[in-house]
Amino acid sequence: MEIDSFLVYLRSVKRYSEHTISAYREDLNQFFEFCEKVELIESCTEVTAKMVRRFEVALMSGKFEMNGQKLKPMVPKTVRRKLSSLKTFFRFQVKEGRMAVNPVDGVVAPKIGKKLPVFVPDFQMDELLDRHESESGFPEVRDRLVLMMAYYTGMRRSELVGLKTEDIDVGNETIKVNGKGNKQRIVPMLHELTEEVKIYLQMRDEIAGKEHSFFFVTDKGVPVYDKFIYRLVVKYLGEVTTSSKRSPHVLRHSFATALLNNGACIEAIRKLLGHSSLAATQVYTHNSFESLKKVYNQAHPRA
Repeated sequence: MEIDSFLVYLRSVKRYSEHTISAYREDLNQFFEFCEKVELIESCTEVTAKMVRRFEVALMSGKFEMNGQKLKPMVPKTVRRKLSSLKTFFRFQVKEGRMAVNPVDGVVAPKIGKKLPVFVPDFQMDELLDRHESESGFPEVRDRLVLMMAYYTGMRRSELVGLKTEDIDVGNETIKVNGKGNKQRIVPMLHELTEEVKIYLQMRDEIAGKEHSFFFVTDKGVPVYDKFIYRLVVKYLGEVTTSSKRSPHVLRHSFATALLNNGACIEAIRKLLGHSSLAATQVYTHNSFESLKKVYNQAHPRA
């Protein structure tokens, strides 16, 4: 079943990242293998809503094999994402005139419970950053700056990895962030962060030179990668929190929650995070409200 033209559309028209396109490719390959092996069809034009529903059930029950291996039962969130991929693909087929209706439109996605974003409280982040403030070796300076950049700007892991030296304007104390879908946003830097960047850049240039322009580099001067950033954050957050969730995205959540708790408006936070929709940002208001309820229950004389 042809998906190449759809992936080209995502890359050239929608301007999706290679990571997102790879996820679409995997989801579609899974579905089409299911169609060929279970539904015994070879064309996407033969797909019906019932077939999509059976695929959904197979994913959630663990009764589906991919490349000869039985897949584990998938959680509703993962299944919803795969159905979203299929819906976008078939919407493209309808748009191109290959199909009359989108078969995914008649399929109800599994419900998922709402989970509040995990974040690290301000005092724990202060403790972590202050603990490593006096360290002067390149690995330590870089590691601390990664933590600061994520916590002070709310940047995603992929944005930290892709950050270039020319994206940082030390004079104006701003960062040009290349976000999802190649959307750019400008994020301000606190003066403290700017000073740390100046120190790091001097050390970085001695190690990496002009070989490339990636901002964050390893001890050998090569650009950092996703797992490098992930392991770094997990390691350091483990010093101040026992939470099982320790990731770069936790620092992004911490950034947004701290701003909201200190009076920032939700629209400003949306712009700083690079969210295209306000709905994606409003989840942080739940954290703020939960904190407010806790204070209320502790302080009210009748609580």
